[in-house]
Amino acid sequence: MKTAQSFFSLTVIACICASAAAMAKTTGSVFSPKKGVICDTYICADQKGVSKPLTARYLGKAKANRAFSQGSFDATAFTLSNGVFCDTKTKLCHADRYFDQNGKRSKVDKNMTDKLFQK
Repeated sequence: MKTAQSFFSLTVIACICASAAAMAKTTGSVFSPKKGVICDTYICADQKGVSKPLTARYLGKAKANRAFSQGSFDATAFTLSNGVFCDTKTKLCHADRYFDQNGKRSKVDKNMTDKLFQK
């Protein structure tokens, strides 16, 4: 009886953790302050990639300085706080930054692709 109770408790905890992880992925505040620009709580980007001037304009100079204080990075590919991954070289945003077992990216996020690349 105690083993069944322990198994049930572990199952409930696993479900709660999985739900929390899924919620964390989808609760990021991503917005489009103007056509061709998307921002989250940390960065703003346009068709060219993550932009310090756009981040300063829409999120403030302090956030722009913080985002660009870690040294150089590839600003053409980035993951937003909602988990969506955008690549300015392919001009596509994907559901996430991961690849499947066949080496293909996750499905295209049409909404974010349209907002960023104005398709």
